[in-house]
Amino acid sequence: MDNSSQTVYLEIRGGTGGDEAKTWASDLYRMYMRFAVKNNWKTTPVDEGVLKITGSGVFDTLKHESGVHRVQRVPQSEKRGRIHTSTATVVALPEVAESEVNINPADLDWQFIRAGGHGGQNVNKVSSAVRLTHKPSGLSVHSREERHQEQNRVIALSLIRSKLWELQEVEKEKTIAGYRSSIGRGMRSEKIRTYNFPQNRIKDHRINKSWHNLEQVMEGNFEKIAGELKKI
Repeated sequence: MDNSSQTVYLEIRGGTGGDEAKTWASDLYRMYMRFAVKNNWKTTPVDEGVLKITGSGVFDTLKHESGVHRVQRVPQSEKRGRIHTSTATVVALPEVAESEVNINPADLDWQFIRAGGHGGQNVNKVSSAVRLTHKPSGLSVHSREERHQEQNRVIALSLIRSKLWELQEVEKEKTIAGYRSSIGRGMRSEKIRTYNFPQNRIKDHRINKSWHNLEQVMEGNFEKIAGELKKI
């Protein structure tokens, strides 16, 4: 594993499947959180479904997680025992240096709002949460988990820079023949993995390989799958 300290923003959103898709996104969030703890990585919640992870070789390990994760299982709300198929989208973005993505301050729209939710009275009374919009691209991010506005400002700007970097990488792939993005091939629309609970099986479609320890993987025991993907 790369011993250098890296930072990645992991964004997990429910896709098709209604409430079950939202539940699935939460399950994946929990899986990555537990995997990070097992690796002694530092985790910082940024917003709902967005996690900042810092540690040894983080991006090299998680960059292959970008894409559509499909689940097949019986939802808790299903009374007839029917198997449903739902999806969630995962995007893994590296923290990008200021020198790599130039942002004109005039292009940024800052809004400061009350964080709400957990965190105590101070968080709820003070406008510590940040909503940042990059006007030319329309990209918008939130950072609300830190107690102090300045911390949330730093995280929001870093996250918007990472998202702009991703857009640049995608454009390069479209226009430059043979260009291979350092994102890998994990495009947001690509179905990369299926989690089949009735069969206790995970299949990664990119390497056409399956594992039969689904419950353990969901508890954060993700090392074997991550190891295989790093060979790509």
